[in-house]
Amino acid sequence: MMAFFLLMWLLNATTEDQRKGLADYFSPNNLMSHSSSGTGQPFGGHTAFDEGAMVSDRGQVQVTEGKKPVMEQTEDGEDPVHTEYHHARTGDGVGIGPVADDQGADDDQDITSKGQKGDRAPPGPGGPANARGKNPADRTSTTVAGQPGAGSAAAQTGVGIAAAEQAAQEKAAFEKAADQIRQAVRADPALVDLAKQLAIDMTPDGLRIQILDEVKLPMFATGSATPNDRARLLVQKVVPVLNKLSEPISVAGYTDAAPFPGRDRTNWELSAERANATRRLLVEGGLAESRIQSVTGHADRDPLLPAEPFAAANRRIAILVLRQAPVPAAPAKP
Repeated sequence: MMAFFLLMWLLNATTEDQRKGLADYFSPNNLMSHSSSGTGQPFGGHTAFDEGAMVSDRGQVQVTEGKKPVMEQTEDGEDPVHTEYHHARTGDGVGIGPVADDQGADDDQDITSKGQKGDRAPPGPGGPANARGKNPADRTSTTVAGQPGAGSAAAQTGVGIAAAEQAAQEKAAFEKAADQIRQAVRADPALVDLAKQLAIDMTPDGLRIQILDEVKLPMFATGSATPNDRARLLVQKVVPVLNKLSEPISVAGYTDAAPFPGRDRTNWELSAERANATRRLLVEGGLAESRIQSVTGHADRDPLLPAEPFAAANRRIAILVLRQAPVPAAPAKP
């Protein structure tokens, strides 16, 4: 009976060519019944079930029990190649079949392996996503620590701190110089009355020292570029303090709005000549000529008291110690 059922099964499970091959194999006149093929198996190493849904060319199959995969190794001890299985709902019930590597499981399917292949760990701190840098936490740290420009950003931060320190040191030196000039003028009895004609302030360009005319107390005679004795003495008090600094110096001359009392000259020439006369006083007092960066005349275009264009204070000389450290940028408003 077993032979009969085997015969019936072979007739239903094989093709015409396969049945002919089986008959020829058992024929006493067929040489294949006495020898084997190059693979050591009859029919060239093929079987009657080379093709079909139950065939797998991937080696050892992974069998899953519930949620935990059960794995086996091949005979040579290497890790097997696993085939995933899922339960597919059919009209007759639930069938089991292999899932291809490039085939994703639908949302309504009950995936027994939860989308994991072989012995790969699930995504997480110890899983392959972490090893490949795809874990969100690792991706964040990689972006921050390893992104291009991270080193340059740190260098820029260091440069910004150094620039801020340089600006603070320069500002402190300017403030100290301003106090020393004021004290030197107040300590000289000959300059006590001129103290109110000295204006010292800090500008975005640097430390500005202005010598102003006062009513009936001018630094220059009307229409003249020759400084009087009071102007010479005041400049001499400024030079020793300027020598303690190293920044370059600019000298500028200004007039009031009264027109120059002459036909061939204007307030432009007068303001420029007074600025140049002040430059000569600075150099004669001991200031290095190389520190003078510019000498300019502004006429009446930049009055100190715009509402009073003819005021005596608009006639002035400005000695500007130019800032070298960059001005720190104001913090951005939120």
